[in-house]
Amino acid sequence: MTDTFPDDAAPDGPVVADGPAAPEGAVEPTDTAAPEGLAALAPLTPEEAAREHALRVGLSEYELAEEDLALLDGAEAGESGAAPAGPLPVLAVIGRPNVGKSTLVNRILGRREAVVEDKPGVTRDRVSYTGEWAGRSFTLVDTGGWEVDVAGLHARVAEQAEIAIDLADVILFVVDATVGPTSTDEQVVKLLRKANKPVVLAANKVDGPRAEADASELWSLGLGQPHPVSALHGRGTGDLLDAIIHELPTVSAFGGALREGGPRRVALVGRPNVGKSSLLNKVLGENRVVVDAEAGTTRDPVDELVDLAGKTWWFVDTAGIRRRVHQTTGADFYASLRTQAAIEKAEVAVVLVDASVKLTEQDTRVISQVVDAGRALVIAYNKWDLMDEDRRPFLEREIEQDLVQVQWAPRVNISALTGWHKDRLVPAIERSLASWDMRIPTGRLNAFLGELVAAHPHPLRGGKQPRILFATQADTRPPRFVIFATGFLEAGYRRFIERRLRETFGFEGSPISISVRVREKRKR
Repeated sequence: MTDTFPDDAAPDGPVVADGPAAPEGAVEPTDTAAPEGLAALAPLTPEEAAREHALRVGLSEYELAEEDLALLDGAEAGESGAAPAGPLPVLAVIGRPNVGKSTLVNRILGRREAVVEDKPGVTRDRVSYTGEWAGRSFTLVDTGGWEVDVAGLHARVAEQAEIAIDLADVILFVVDATVGPTSTDEQVVKLLRKANKPVVLAANKVDGPRAEADASELWSLGLGQPHPVSALHGRGTGDLLDAIIHELPTVSAFGGALREGGPRRVALVGRPNVGKSSLLNKVLGENRVVVDAEAGTTRDPVDELVDLAGKTWWFVDTAGIRRRVHQTTGADFYASLRTQAAIEKAEVAVVLVDASVKLTEQDTRVISQVVDAGRALVIAYNKWDLMDEDRRPFLEREIEQDLVQVQWAPRVNISALTGWHKDRLVPAIERSLASWDMRIPTGRLNAFLGELVAAHPHPLRGGKQPRILFATQADTRPPRFVIFATGFLEAGYRRFIERRLRETFGFEGSPISISVRVREKRKR
């Protein structure tokens, strides 16, 4: 049988569309209308409703786990208009280098996720995981601790802790009980007191009863009871997690997007010196942010309420730390931290790219951060007005190749310095947010898949052909789809499904994910 879906050689990773990006040389729409695909979200026809009911009944003949039933019931509740519960509470694990933070993260998760090595500085990027204890789910954030030189250690650890503290609902402060409280620990404690957030103190490396006396010395930090644990052996971690769950709220006040009804939050992100601050000044109509030709002028995120196209938005300007020759790695690391912090608090990210130079590895990394965080995406090519007319057609082709993985993202060409085409930002942002919020009714989704599979069935592999039983949209912001099937769907076929989803329903500017759950028939 000949495969009818796109080339299996397409790159793996987040499933992305294969259709061409809209050429920026053409006239862009200036209205704020929703994508054409949204017209497909009209009320279900009787045929679609009947098909959904029949497929749902047929699914009961298969072995379903409790989580499957919860997903199916939750999808039905979501379509009835119930508001989402909100983002999971965020637990940030902080501490100085080599106290066992990543080992403790792995212990809490119950699996090896964080990279662990017996030397300081292994963790450099702040990484988020989903943890669970006693029926409660939460987002667990593992932060990096590393050394460049002794003189700069305290400031760097404190700065990293400050970023983690700002994003967290509860702080898990890890201290090496065998060493006792250090001056670096005391500096972080000062930040924790200013933040006025719940703190759970973990006295790590307590491998036996004799070491518990060492843990008692940590009372001197003034953070309450130290919980003696051994991240390596698991000793005491159950009691520690009970204490954490007691402090965690049901819904995060810091770890997700703004509440419903508030101004949408837009993060301006990009590598240093691409014009983020210039663009923010232009949309504000005043020189609110310092602008300089030197990369890294902006050190702290700047939040501003901005009125654009008759609506109010929260704009966040972000940047890295000023580069120094002997601290280049550190500057890159903290620039990444600050960018990630803004992305995590935003709903949509506008990634600025310098049109006068070829797309760099840093540009690609920032775009990947947005996609991995599940935020809506708009790509803005700055300094486009400086491009020679003869150069623009060649640049368009280069851009299509550079952005092959995110061709679904709307792209606008602007000048942050002069404000040229800044009015095109809002329509692009609104299209991305509309896709990010969109939910496809289950009946419509299954009718779409039924027609798609009938025209382009999954190829035979080993004499077998997996059959799609049922599909539902598990979540929005970003859209996440779950397909129940009799066998695993190959990556190429999943990419094909996503491409057709985008063509049919829109989803311009939003990452979407498709997961497959293989289920077998009940044994009679």
